[in-house]
Amino acid sequence: MLAPARDPRLTSLSHGGGCGCKIAPGVLSELLADTIALPVPADLIVGAATSDDAAVYRLNDAQALVATTDFFMPIVDDPFDFGRIAATNALSDVYAMGARPILALALVAMPLAKLSRPTIARILEGGAAACKSAGVPIAGGHTIDSVEPIYGLVALGIVAPDRVRTNAGARSGDRLVLGKPLGTGIMAGALKKGALPPAAYAGMLATTTRLNTPGPDLAALEGVHALTDVTGFGLAGHALEMARGSGCGVQVDWARVPVMAGVRDLLAQGFSTGASHNNWASYGDRIDLPADFPETERALLTDPQTSGGLLVSCAPDAVDAVRGVFAQHGFDLVGEIGEVTAAPAGRLILH
Repeated sequence: MLAPARDPRLTSLSHGGGCGCKIAPGVLSELLADTIALPVPADLIVGAATSDDAAVYRLNDAQALVATTDFFMPIVDDPFDFGRIAATNALSDVYAMGARPILALALVAMPLAKLSRPTIARILEGGAAACKSAGVPIAGGHTIDSVEPIYGLVALGIVAPDRVRTNAGARSGDRLVLGKPLGTGIMAGALKKGALPPAAYAGMLATTTRLNTPGPDLAALEGVHALTDVTGFGLAGHALEMARGSGCGVQVDWARVPVMAGVRDLLAQGFSTGASHNNWASYGDRIDLPADFPETERALLTDPQTSGGLLVSCAPDAVDAVRGVFAQHGFDLVGEIGEVTAAPAGRLILH
C-alpha cells in the first residue's frame, strides 16, 4: 500500500536511507573513544569495546539479557515496507548474538507537518508486522515530531551465557559463511532516483524483510565460533571488526560472495552511495585489494547493507551444518566466502 498522493515520497524527506545513514566507522571510533575506556561491571559480558551488535548482561547462570537499538530514515517509499525493513534490521542484532528476541520498544520520529497520519500509521503497522513474525510484542516506545522521518526499535533478547556468540570469537582456520547477498545500499540509491526496476525492488524487499532467525540455531552448533551481521559498514567493515576483535586476519574470495540480481547493472550505471565512500575512507588502509580490482567492485565491498546477512566464522567441519541451518530457515543465497587467518591480524585481504 503506497502513501496517499498528497504525501511526498518518504525517501525525498531523508538525506540518507537505511543503514547508509550510519556515522562512518572512523568518526564513530573517535566519538566513542572515551566512553569505551570507562570501567564496566563484571556481568557485562559484551560491551562497546569490540563494536559488537548488541550489549549482553549476565542475569544469572542460565540467562543473559541482550539489548540493542537501531533506527534510520526511509530506505523505501512504501510506508509499510519501511516499517518492516527497519524493525527486521533492529531485531537482527539480537539474532546475531545467538539470542531470541523477547520484547521491542518503538522509536518514532516523524515530520507531522509533512506526513499524514495514515502514512505514519502504516509505518508503525509495518514494524508491528515484522515483530509479530518474530513473535515479539512492541510493548511501548517513544515519539517525537522531527524534521526527517525516523523509525526503529529497542530490541531485547534472552540467551544462555554459554551460547553468546560475538564478533570476537573467530579462530585461525575458520571458514566464513555469509547468509544474505550484498547490494541493498546500491539498490536504495537507485530507488531514491527513481531508477530501480520493479524486479530488483522485489528482490531487495525480500532480503531486507527476512528475519535473521538462524542466529540462535547457529550459536548452538559447536563449531560456530563468531557471529555478526553485515549492516551499515558494509561487508568489509564488519569483517574487519571481526578480525580486530578476534586478533586474526580475514581473507575473502570475492568471486564467491553472493550479490543480489541486478546490482552490478546498477553499478555500471553509476549508482552507489556516499556512505560506501565514507566507509572506504574510514578503513580502506586495512584492506589489501588485487591490483586490478575495479572501483565499482570496491563500492560493493563497502556498500552499506540494511538488514543484511549473518556473517558466520566456523570450523571447516561445521560448514555443512551451518549451511543446513540456513536452509532450514529458508535462506537460499548463502555463500562460503573466505577464511580466518592468524596473520596479518586486523586486516582484510581480497582474492
